[in-house]
Amino acid sequence: MDVLEQIRGGLIVSCQALEDEPLHSSFIMGRMALAAYQGGAKGIRANSVSDIQEIKKMVPLPIIGIIKKNYLDAEVYITPGMEEADALCKAGVDIIALDATNQSRPGGVSMEELYSEIRRKYPKQLLMADCSTYEEAVHADHLGFDFIGTTLVGYTPQSKGTHIEENDFELIRNILADIRHPMIAEGNIDTPQKARRVIELGAHSVVVGSIITRPQVITKRFVSCMEQTD
Repeated sequence: MDVLEQIRGGLIVSCQALEDEPLHSSFIMGRMALAAYQGGAKGIRANSVSDIQEIKKMVPLPIIGIIKKNYLDAEVYITPGMEEADALCKAGVDIIALDATNQSRPGGVSMEELYSEIRRKYPKQLLMADCSTYEEAVHADHLGFDFIGTTLVGYTPQSKGTHIEENDFELIRNILADIRHPMIAEGNIDTPQKARRVIELGAHSVVVGSIITRPQVITKRFVSCMEQTD
């Protein structure tokens, strides 16, 4: 079964913990991925070669790989350049996700230039576009990305104040109406009901992260609710 069919209609769990987070550890992320697999996840989204290598040992699931790296001359940080793409290809991820917004990249390279270079060097590698707006998603689709994601909605200057779940996921519905490649919905999908709804609307699969794999975020939600006063 190919990757497209493996993740169709399924849940992809984002297993990530940054250096300043309590669960930062490739060992822990491997076990987190195993727990997701045992719960029925159809794929894993992971950050860094070390985490990906450990996760591959633990689960037989497709992996969406990213490398988060900050550059002084760039606004993007999700697989920002060819160095990161090379490392992910070498690690053997099924899908490489990269920032497909219109923000600046290392060395002034454009998103279109980076996309073309990856395609030239790795013609069989599946690529996912992490987008933040309708326009970016449609542009990435025209370029030929294999998957279109809503990963960065609300996280860029051009999408600040935007939430993909508003008005019954209006942004997702608008994007789906105008793209030909499969959508992987991601971003603030924090209940089982929301995950089911985006699949009903036509998303190919859905990524859920913090509400499953970041206990500090989950705990904070409970505490905030309990501390509310009427």
